Amino acid sequence: MILFLSLILFVYVLTIGHLIYGFDKIPLYKNTDSNPKTFFAIVVPFRNESTNLPKLLESFKNLKYPKTLFEIIFIDDFSEDDSVKQIYNWRMENGVFHTTLLENLRISNSPKKDAITRAIPIIKNEWIVTTDADCVVPVNWLLILDNYIQNHDVEMIVGSVVYECKKTFLHHFQYLDLMSLQGTTIGSFGLGLGFMCNGANFCYTKSLFKELNGFIGNNTISSGDDVFLVQKAMGENPEKVHYLKSKLNIVSTKPMNDWKSLFHQRVRWASKTGLYQSVFGKDLAAIVLVSNLSLVIGYLFCAFGLSSWQYCAVLFVIKFAFDFILLKKANSFFTKKRMRYLILSSLLYPFFCVGVALFSLLGKYEWKGRRAKY
Repeated sequence: MILFLSLILFVYVLTIGHLIYGFDKIPLYKNTDSNPKTFFAIVVPFRNESTNLPKLLESFKNLKYPKTLFEIIFIDDFSEDDSVKQIYNWRMENGVFHTTLLENLRISNSPKKDAITRAIPIIKNEWIVTTDADCVVPVNWLLILDNYIQNHDVEMIVGSVVYECKKTFLHHFQYLDLMSLQGTTIGSFGLGLGFMCNGANFCYTKSLFKELNGFIGNNTISSGDDVFLVQKAMGENPEKVHYLKSKLNIVSTKPMNDWKSLFHQRVRWASKTGLYQSVFGKDLAAIVLVSNLSLVIGYLFCAFGLSSWQYCAVLFVIKFAFDFILLKKANSFFTKKRMRYLILSSLLYPFFCVGVALFSLLGKYEWKGRRAKY
C-alpha cells in the first residue's frame, strides 16, 4: 500500500510540474496603444441577484471604452426578487448605454445555456463577452480584449477571475482553491491542452459559437456553459483559442458565505467532469482526486496505527511543495497579497475534495434555490 501511495504521489507531482512549466509559457500580455474598433455584446444571465447587481452595473458604467462600441444584454432566469426592477431603473438613468433585457426561454436542462442561446439571435455583431451578475469588471476590460483581438488571430479568449475575500478562513480557503484552478487553467493553455475557463470572463465570436453548434451535445447537463464550449473549440481549432494573461483584464467575483453553499457549488462544478471532451482534463481530474484520496487513506492508516506519521508527513510535504509553487505563481499574477491559512487549507482540502467527488456521483445538487441534476 505504501508503494502504491508513493506511485500516485509521483504521478501527481509530475503532472503539477508540467502545469508549472506551462504557466510560465504564457507571457504576461502588455497592451499597446490602439484605437478601439471591436463591437462587443456583453451577455449577463441572472437569477435573484438584487444584492450583487448594483456593483456590476456600476462597473459597466465605469468602463473605459466607447459606449457606441458595446451593448449589454441581460437575460432574466425568472428572478423572484427585484433584480429586473434594478436593471430597468439603471437603464432609465443611463440611457447612453445600449441595454436589452430579455426573459429566459427554457428549452433544456441548463438555464444558463438557455439564457446565452436566447441572446445570440439578437446580437448583430461578431464578438460576445459573458460575465456573471455577482461580478465586477475592471475599467479596461473591453479595451484589453479589443487590443488583443486587433493583434492576434483569435476567435475565443479565456480571461482571469479572482475572489474578493474577507479575512475569514472560509473565504481564504475558497481563494486558494480558485488559485489552484486558475493556475491549472493557465498552465494547461501553456501546454496547448487548455480545457477549462470561467464564464465570468469569457469571450468568443458569434460565428464560432454557430460553427460549434453552440451547446448542442451537452445542453442536458445543467452546468458547463463555459468549459464544454472551450473544449469544443479546442477540439476543432485550438490555435484560435487563447488565454489572455493580463492584470488589466481580471474580473472579480464573490466567494460563498457558508460551507453548505460552497459544497453545493463545487459539487456542481465537479458533476460535469466525467463528461469532458478533453482527455487531458479527465486525466487531470482523476489524478487530483486519487492523490487527495491517497492522502485521506494515509491519514486513516496512521490513525489506526497501520502506517507511521512520518511517512504521511513526507507525502504531505512533497505534495504541499509542488502545490505551493503553482499557487504562488498564480497568486503573484493575480495579487501581491500574502496567501493565508495555506497549511490548514492544505490539510483540510483532501477531505473536502473527496467529499465533493462522492456527492457529485449522485448527480444531484442544489443551486440558486433549485434542485438540479445532470
